[in-house]
Amino acid sequence: MSDRYIAGVPCWIDLTPPDVDAAMAFYGGLFGWEFEERTPPSAPVRYAYARLEGETVAAIGSGEGEPAAWNSYVWVDDADAAVARAKSAGGEVVAAPVDLGPDGGVGRTATVRDAEGALLGLWQPRENRGAERVNAHGSLNFNDLHTRDSAAAGAFYGAVFGWDVIGVGDGQMWALPAYGDFLEQRNPGNRERQAEMGAPARFDEVVAALSPIPEDDADTATHWGVTFAVDDADAVVARASELGAEVVQGPVDLPWVRAAVIRDPQGAVFTASQFVPPA
Repeated sequence: MSDRYIAGVPCWIDLTPPDVDAAMAFYGGLFGWEFEERTPPSAPVRYAYARLEGETVAAIGSGEGEPAAWNSYVWVDDADAAVARAKSAGGEVVAAPVDLGPDGGVGRTATVRDAEGALLGLWQPRENRGAERVNAHGSLNFNDLHTRDSAAAGAFYGAVFGWDVIGVGDGQMWALPAYGDFLEQRNPGNRERQAEMGAPARFDEVVAALSPIPEDDADTATHWGVTFAVDDADAVVARASELGAEVVQGPVDLPWVRAAVIRDPQGAVFTASQFVPPA
């Protein structure tokens, strides 16, 4: 099968908690993930793929003393060139490009901080071609930049990835012009099906969301968040609570979805989103 992603599309997420085993127990209990250790027992850190029915959905790896957080990665053709673009656009290189796996065969990655402070990973794929399962229960559904300066964010990500900011309903999203054509070739009729459901113009090009942080919210830092698709948001909230998580918000009904924000037992925040087709 052809790749699911092209350059400029978020393709991978991982969690970096203080306690890998506890994180595995929580997300395994919540979503039914099974784990494949990718590092040898003698390695100083751990990294494990999370799978659903054999398909990769995410990874969990050892934290480096920082608070637990979900990290997003964007597919790039050349990690070094993407880092150079990020620096030119006012970003900071947090982790320089490095090859992963034996002989660098898994991929090449880097981490940058955007002009406002949000961390984002870059992924130049080799063996790992990104998450194999998305938009299904327990898998990645969306990545969302929470920002205080939408204009500055638009300039930065436009320069690095070629993204445009577009209006979708009352909100804003990131669009990659080439993505719509790619999806149409990969899944013929995609545009027509979206139009029949009432999707706005250019929705087929959307790669991520853009969420302004309210001016009266002094506590939230600029960051990239992750959303998981779920079949039943209320059931997931109940199960997360049983497993020791905190429900930060919801579930609430929004256009097209019923969603809740959850903080896992080690402090990493994510959104659970149930698709609700329009009546």
